[in-house]
Amino acid sequence: MNFRKGQGREDPEINLIPFIDVLLVILIFLMVTTTYSRFTELQITLPTADAEKSQDRPAQIDIGIDAQGRYKINSQPVSFLDTATLAEDLKQAAAALNAGKDGARQDPVVIINADRATSHQSVIDVLEAARIAGMAKVTFAAQASNKK
Repeated sequence: MNFRKGQGREDPEINLIPFIDVLLVILIFLMVTTTYSRFTELQITLPTADAEKSQDRPAQIDIGIDAQGRYKINSQPVSFLDTATLAEDLKQAAAALNAGKDGARQDPVVIINADRATSHQSVIDVLEAARIAGMAKVTFAAQASNKK
């Protein structure tokens, strides 16, 4: 039964508006994620320098703390009574470092090498002794982990 005798069949149309919207989004995505190479207009050969690296290393005081709480300053064992005596030992180590210099006093870097089982209080005692001794440059030594 054909009830539409006078009307012809309409051909199906493809609506292009959503298609264009999708293409514009893809175009914007590609433009944002694309990296552009920079080409220089002038070919320049930069000069080279044959200077060596500076051999001046800052003076350093190594403090070792083992798991039992024993202290070593520059590989010399010291007895810990309180932070004031440890500060005096640090001042003596700094004076020994500066004795070899020609009057140029250099503020040493205090490097704390603490065992992983060392109590937190032992490390805090060294930090307090460095503060009392007037040494502001303090750093910690750590071992690189083998995990990747």
